[in-house]
Amino acid sequence: MSRQINRSELGQFLKARRSELSPSAVGLPETGTLRRVPGLRREEVAQLASISAQYYTRLEQGRLQASAPVLTILAGVLRLDDGQRDYLFELAGKENTRPRRQKDQKVRPSMQRLLESLTDIPAMVLGRRMDILAWNSLASALITDFSRIPQEQRNYVRLIFSDSTVRSRYVDWESMARDCVAFLRMEAARNPDDPRLTALVGELSVKDPHFRQWWAGHHVAHRAFGTKAMRHPVAGDLILDWETLSSAGDPDQQLTVWTAEPGTPSYDGLRFLASWSATDRTAPRQSGTA
Repeated sequence: MSRQINRSELGQFLKARRSELSPSAVGLPETGTLRRVPGLRREEVAQLASISAQYYTRLEQGRLQASAPVLTILAGVLRLDDGQRDYLFELAGKENTRPRRQKDQKVRPSMQRLLESLTDIPAMVLGRRMDILAWNSLASALITDFSRIPQEQRNYVRLIFSDSTVRSRYVDWESMARDCVAFLRMEAARNPDDPRLTALVGELSVKDPHFRQWWAGHHVAHRAFGTKAMRHPVAGDLILDWETLSSAGDPDQQLTVWTAEPGTPSYDGLRFLASWSATDRTAPRQSGTA
């Protein structure tokens, strides 16, 4: 009897928490249509959590017992604080194996100085989840003006799928996007309880059918170098080699640089872009923490 009561209370708790979240708060587009109920719909929560709408509905109706992994995902999707998370697990009769809180990532001063010294090579520092931690002015000129993007939205995978400017830079966008999904899959294997990663995957799964399809494919990749064809409105068509170097001080931070073979049109194009961007160059930016 008590188990049934707890399930019922669990469903009411989930319903109350989703009613407090707007679509924009979890990265979903506002359709402009009037909602019959406040907050997120059941289907939206299910999509963000990568579970079926039927499964979530039964859970909210008290007809299903949730597993600990599903509870962990829902806690991230619904933006539960520590106390709410504890309560959620207590209602479900599950042990709350709280994930280790990750430290905020900050670019080390030596890495920042290195970025500042690379005036003719595009470079940026990516952190966990491929968050963009820092960049130099030529990377901004090559890809997009990262400073225009709110700090909490500065994630390279998100930009690849949702930013038309970034998307247009890659001649073979599908190949680049697939690589990003595979890299993110590898990140999910290393940090399965990262609530921000869970929220990012849920957001992109709802927004983009390609991401949803490729994520379901469970392909993984971990490459440190490659070649990409890019199309730039100022520098023209570019064939650039990219290289990723891990930071000794923080293995979760990686410096990515783009170069072109000397004597090629791409090399000349990159030099022209550096000269063009220098006319309005600002100091390299960094997002602070992530």
